[in-house]
Amino acid sequence: MSTRATAKKTMNRIELLDKGVSILTDAGFEEAKTDAMLLMEYICGADRNELFLHGDVEVTGEMEEAFLRAVEKRLTHIPVQHITGVQNFMGLDFKVSDKVLCPRQDTEILVEEVMRIGLDSMDILDMCTGSGCIILSLLRFSHACRGVGVDISEEALEIARANAEALGLDAEFVRSDLFANLKEGQFDIIVSNPPYIRTEVIDTLMPEVRDHEPHIALDGDEDGLVFYRRICQEGYDRLRAGGMIFFEIGYDQADDVRKIMEKSGFDHIEIVKDYGGNDRVAYGVKN
Repeated sequence: MSTRATAKKTMNRIELLDKGVSILTDAGFEEAKTDAMLLMEYICGADRNELFLHGDVEVTGEMEEAFLRAVEKRLTHIPVQHITGVQNFMGLDFKVSDKVLCPRQDTEILVEEVMRIGLDSMDILDMCTGSGCIILSLLRFSHACRGVGVDISEEALEIARANAEALGLDAEFVRSDLFANLKEGQFDIIVSNPPYIRTEVIDTLMPEVRDHEPHIALDGDEDGLVFYRRICQEGYDRLRAGGMIFFEIGYDQADDVRKIMEKSGFDHIEIVKDYGGNDRVAYGVKN
């Protein structure tokens, strides 16, 4: 009788993908198919169209092991974006890590609303810039605009600068507690996705957010509104006459943010809903 070990069967791309989906599904992950696909794209260096068109291509043992290691990480609720190091936003790929808030599709609504006014030769300030996804997207899809991104975290700013370099965009990034270290000058646009989660709510967030994203980018203090107040009050004089301010807001914050903006001197205030029908953006004009 032969004592040779039976050779391990080699899997193709689709079989390996299905194995990842099965592992995540059995563990209760609602987005198992999406997560497994993103991890597969990352490991294989191919987009989903290529994966399906060439699904019968056999994967190497190294690829199989790397994919299954990535799935194991996902089982611990590490966000897929932190495993791959990349998140797509506005059609652009941004480097991310646990030092910045992962760009979300809802925030694309904020960028789109700013773009609606027609950005041409404007000075734009992105307050609480994080990965830089907002200001860099605006610079990519505008004409001759100048951009400044501000964040209190130097680790976040390092990622923002790396994203600017990768996209070939020229933006200034400043470490500052809001406007404290920002040099003199005025802007045409201030845009911000500030921390707006109430402190008491953070412990109830899903583990991907609660345990793996920086609390400094989430915590909006007791009522979730402290940064709206500060940015409106401190930012009013940093806007030129007729300048506009744009915020991402929580689904239940529209009335409170509107009042803060009005009290600070902004008018023509509008609230915009996201694709899920929730209030998502508030903007207004310097009176």
